[in-house]
Amino acid sequence: MKAIGLIAISLLSSVWVMTATAADGRLLATGGATTTEGVAGGGLVPWAVISGYTEDDEIGGTVALTRAQVDDYRLDVTAASFSYQNRLEISVAAQHFNLEDLGAELRQQVFGLKYRVAGDLLYTSMPQISVGALYKRNTRYAIPELVGSQRDSDWEAYVAASKVWLAGPFDRTWLANVTLRATRANQFGLLGFGGDRDDSHQITVEAATGVFLHRSLAVGIEYRQKPDNLSFAKEEDAMSAFIAWFPSKRVALVGAFLDLGSIAGATNQTGYYLSLQASF
Repeated sequence: MKAIGLIAISLLSSVWVMTATAADGRLLATGGATTTEGVAGGGLVPWAVISGYTEDDEIGGTVALTRAQVDDYRLDVTAASFSYQNRLEISVAAQHFNLEDLGAELRQQVFGLKYRVAGDLLYTSMPQISVGALYKRNTRYAIPELVGSQRDSDWEAYVAASKVWLAGPFDRTWLANVTLRATRANQFGLLGFGGDRDDSHQITVEAATGVFLHRSLAVGIEYRQKPDNLSFAKEEDAMSAFIAWFPSKRVALVGAFLDLGSIAGATNQTGYYLSLQASF
């Protein structure tokens, strides 16, 4: 956790020294929010957007604090990202997962890289398409190993396509995103990677859609498919219904209803999600 904090501070210091500012040219909310993995997108799903509001030769960054609370578990995330030219994003996140009923905790570090390869969110008929990779390292591995996880760290790769329609149905701005991810993570990696049932990378589908009720206020839903690698407990897909407020290009606040299904044998895990993001 301390190492992640130092990396986040270093990223932000670099951004500040190089006089990064939120670009005037990009529209409000086009940098998205920060996911639980530190990547620009929604809450659960990485989108093709690049964090912040940089364009041309600009450098920018974001920091975010997130809490997800369901019936029996709590997840706290500290994240930061660095972006360049609305083309490249580097991110880092520290996850702290509290197993409240067991009096135990899991911790994971997530390092991300995303690159926009084609299209534009707004100005081309082609969706904006980005490719990304995540390296995840579980730093409290005793429990994952006990339940059948095969490794404490692993990589993931994904491709995301996002598109915004400024004059969509009901004369509102709409967004849609589809992400394909190669992963073998158990519960997002918090329970390690691979298992006694399956130890190979699988292609999972993730999606999001939203509508802007006002230029600074959006509502929508997200869906994330997950592998089911461990025989000790069934793993189910995750869903959320979110509301996102962008009062300025500097600040974003996201709240959501979460349905994470069954987690480690505890069924019907529902609750809330809150995330505060600052952009520089």
